[in-house]
Amino acid sequence: MSADESAPSASGGAARYHRDLAARNREALVTAARRLFLDLGYDGTSLAKVAAEAGVSRATLFKQFPTKAELFSAMVTTSWAAGDDGPPPAVGAPTAGLRAIGSRYAALLTRPDMADLFRIVIAELPRFPELGRTHFDLGKLPFFLSVREYLLTEHGAGTLRFDDADLVATQFLGMIANYVFWPRMLLLDWDPEPADVARAVDEAAATIVARYAVGTDSGTGQA
Repeated sequence: MSADESAPSASGGAARYHRDLAARNREALVTAARRLFLDLGYDGTSLAKVAAEAGVSRATLFKQFPTKAELFSAMVTTSWAAGDDGPPPAVGAPTAGLRAIGSRYAALLTRPDMADLFRIVIAELPRFPELGRTHFDLGKLPFFLSVREYLLTEHGAGTLRFDDADLVATQFLGMIANYVFWPRMLLLDWDPEPADVARAVDEAAATIVARYAVGTDSGTGQA
């Protein structure tokens, strides 16, 4: 094989190496940023500290994240991304569907770093109001919209009937968060047992179905 024939393969391997390296650096930076933001707050975390914590050069950091705000946005997006990455529930059994969605939401809210992330945003909000918008737009809003879309799908299938999907989604998620998450913001020892969390999710789903279901839903696909 000539040098010309091997060049494309070598070039492709180099490009793949640089992509993989950039992805590893990005992951290391976001992980380091999460630790520092949680420990030091937004104002106390500098890009230089993040680069040192991640073990990369400042030039590498600035190539990925030119500003601290962009790094914070990436950290928020990553923190919330694992919350609703499962497939949407099957349509026709709203009790079971809401239980599935609610369980994912409860698992997300009870992650060890989630309350700390909220505390950072709340504490820094007077000086950095854009943090609140970032946290909402990149974090809670996508999850809320996925729940809203599921509710509208059930509405279209004729299993649920309501006038305001935003209101129903807020009611459902609020019932769960009010038990599994918000007490944790003030009570550092608030740590309900998994069975109690599951019961809170079940009751939230049952309440929504009792209020908005058309006919009888047993949670098994029969409406």
